[in-house]
Amino acid sequence: MQYRGGFGGGMNMNALMNQARKMQEQMQKAQEELNEAEVVGKAGGEMVVITMSGKGEIKSVKLNKAAVDPDDVEMLEDLIIVAIKDAAQKAEQLKNEKMGGMAGMGGLM
Repeated sequence: MQYRGGFGGGMNMNALMNQARKMQEQMQKAQEELNEAEVVGKAGGEMVVITMSGKGEIKSVKLNKAAVDPDDVEMLEDLIIVAIKDAAQKAEQLKNEKMGGMAGMGGLM
């Protein structure tokens, strides 16, 4: 059997490169959208509200004055953690929606 080089099955190298370029552009666009997107996490009936980017960067923390009780700091700490987890879960969900179609790209992500 004679070796002809290249990819098996007669795969067109130009088509493969174009597909890779297109996937890279889609990945870049999705990452930009995630960076610009915002999600909101809440706890205690909006006593604590966390705004986070789609990439998981905390943008703002809002506390309702009623949540600030000097005699019960632990409750406020717990509410902050719950709001951060809520926002992080929403950011992860958004990331999965934006990047889900590209999950099979392996090392390109």
